[in-house]
Amino acid sequence: MQHMAPVIEQARRGGTLRLAFLSAVVSLVATFAASAAPIPLFNVYRAEEGFTNAGISMAVVTTAVGTIAALLVLGRLSSHLGRRPTAIASLGLLLLGCLLLLNVHAIGTLLAGRLLMGVGSGLASTSLTSYIVDAAPSRPEWLAAVASSQGPMLGLTLGAIASGALVQFGPWPRDLVYLVCAGLLVLSAALVLISPETAKPTPGAWRSLLPQVRVPGRVRHLLPVAAAVFLATWATGAFYQAFVPALVDDRLHTHSPLVLGLVFAAYMAPSVLGAPLGGRFTSAAAQRIGMMVFLAGWIGIITAITIGTLAVFIAATIVAGAGQGIAISAATRGLLHGSTLADRAPIFSVIYVLCYSGAAFPSLISGELSNTFALSQIVVGYGALALVAALLTVLAARNPHVGTVRNSQHGEFEVQSQTV
Repeated sequence: MQHMAPVIEQARRGGTLRLAFLSAVVSLVATFAASAAPIPLFNVYRAEEGFTNAGISMAVVTTAVGTIAALLVLGRLSSHLGRRPTAIASLGLLLLGCLLLLNVHAIGTLLAGRLLMGVGSGLASTSLTSYIVDAAPSRPEWLAAVASSQGPMLGLTLGAIASGALVQFGPWPRDLVYLVCAGLLVLSAALVLISPETAKPTPGAWRSLLPQVRVPGRVRHLLPVAAAVFLATWATGAFYQAFVPALVDDRLHTHSPLVLGLVFAAYMAPSVLGAPLGGRFTSAAAQRIGMMVFLAGWIGIITAITIGTLAVFIAATIVAGAGQGIAISAATRGLLHGSTLADRAPIFSVIYVLCYSGAAFPSLISGELSNTFALSQIVVGYGALALVAALLTVLAARNPHVGTVRNSQHGEFEVQSQTV
C-alpha cells in the first residue's frame, strides 16, 4: 500500500496534463480558425465595399504587425503570470476582434478588427504553444513540436473551409462565421479555465514587457536556416490570404467563397499531414526535404497561374503545403531541442516573430507593387523567394549540437544527440 499513493498521484497528474494538452491544442486551433475566418469574405468586401487588392493586402499586414508587436512585448509574459491567464486574455482579444468584424463597411473597421486579432494571435502563439509543450506526453517525441507548429495550420484550414461554406450557403453570410468563431473562442476559454497550470508564476512580469528576442546559445546556429524556412513558408500563407482571392476570381475563373476557402485550405491542410513525416528524419534532413518539396509546389503554382487551370493550381498548392509542414515542424523541433520550461515562451516568440515577419513584409511590398505590376508578375516574386530559401536550406541546414541538457520536467540531466 505504501507504493500506491505515488502511483495514483502520478496517474492523476497524467490525467490533468492530458486535459491541459487538449485544452491548449483546441484553443490554438480555435485561435487560427478565427484568424482565417475573413479570408473567404475578402472578395465580398471587394465587390460590395470597393476594397482594393492593396487594401486587402494591408489587412494581412495589419494582422501580422499586431502579432509581431504582441510577440515582442508580451511574448515572455506567460512565463511570469502563467500559461492559463495569458491564454484566456489572448482568446478575449480575438473575441473582441470577431465582434468588431460583424460590421465591416469601411477599410478602417477591417484593419482595426484584424489588428485586435493579430495581437490576440501573438499572445496566443507563445502562451498556448508553450502550454502545449509543457503538457504534451513524452511519447511520441515529435508530438509536442508537431502539435505546436501545426495547430495554427489546422486552425487556418478549418477556419477557411468553414467560413467559405457559411458565406456561400448559410444565412447572414457576412456575420454568421464571426458568431461561430466567437462561440468557439468562449468554449476554448472555458476549457483552459478548468485545466491545470503548468508554469509557476514568477516575479518580473513588468520587466518581461521590454522587447527582447533570444534563443539559447546551443541552438543559435540553427536560426539562419530556420528563419529562411519560416519567412518563405509564411510569406506564401500571406500570399494566399492577400492575393489568391483575386487570382481565383480573375485568373482561375471561379467566384465561389467555398472554393476560395478550399484553395486556402489546400495549402494549410497538407502541412498538418506532412509534419509527422518529418519526424522520421533528423531536423536538418527534414528541413531539406520539406523545402525542396515546397519549391516544387511553387513551380507548379506559377505554371498553373500561367495556363489558368484551377485543378493544377490546387494540386501544386497541396504539394507546397506538404513541404511547408515537413520543413516548419523540423525547424521548430530543432530550436526546441533540449529546451527548459523557462526557455519555451522566448523560443516561440522568436519563431513567431520570424513567421509573422515573413507574412508582413513581403505582403507590404507586394501590396504596394500591386498598383503597378500584374498579379502574375507578383507571383513570380514569391516563387523567387521560395527558391532562395530552398537553396539556403539545402546548403546550410544543421542539427542541434550534441550535448548535455537539463530535463525540464524532472530536474535531471540527460544526454540528447542527433546525427549531423
